[in-house]
Amino acid sequence: MPDAMMPSSPHRDALIEARGLRFRVGGSAGEVNILKGLDLSVQPGEAIGIVGPSGSGKTSLLMLLAGLERATAGTLEVAGQDLSALDEDSLARLRRDRIGIVFQAFHLVPTMTARENVAVPLEFAGRRDAFERAEEALAQVGLGHRLDHYPGQLSGGEQQRVALARAFVAGPALMLADEPTGNLDRKTGDAVMDLLFGLRERFGTTLILITHDPALAARCERQVRIEDGLIVSDTRESALDAVPA
Repeated sequence: MPDAMMPSSPHRDALIEARGLRFRVGGSAGEVNILKGLDLSVQPGEAIGIVGPSGSGKTSLLMLLAGLERATAGTLEVAGQDLSALDEDSLARLRRDRIGIVFQAFHLVPTMTARENVAVPLEFAGRRDAFERAEEALAQVGLGHRLDHYPGQLSGGEQQRVALARAFVAGPALMLADEPTGNLDRKTGDAVMDLLFGLRERFGTTLILITHDPALAARCERQVRIEDGLIVSDTRESALDAVPA
């Protein structure tokens, strides 16, 4: 059973350290405060399911962790890097080298084959074996026979598997997944999540999983609930409790 709420506390070895994190955006009706002083500490190797109602700030938190948006206030360190001190090129290198991202909408390049899509982050890193490693990564997600297919020739589940292969191919320390089954039916989504958790376990990757599905979040040993821009609960489950029935 989950333990009592365990507030995040600073830790020098944390992979993620957020303190007083605030994020607001402007709009026609004025500024909207999305994150309101959020604190979160994540240790290497943890799997965390983040849940909460729509508009609570889950995806905004993920965008900040990925360096795709910048915090309005507070401090945020990821993989030992103070994100506020990094320029856009440095943030891009951090994502390339340390962070994998899987979105609900796949975000594959439609004019590239599966192999080319997966090879992109390795090519940016100057890896001469980019295509060989891309082929290996696609084989790991069961798509070794789809190397030369374009996204439009693949099913939704296959496209998300390509996205998984691309996200894991560089061996990231941190995997960010935002509603990765949102565009898939239940059976296909379950298969994709089995792959995600299998890859995460194989590589020892820290996982932050944004989901509206409490059952999916329960596959992580730690569940964090966000409401109105703040963490309202932070619980852990034993490995046995986290195994789905």
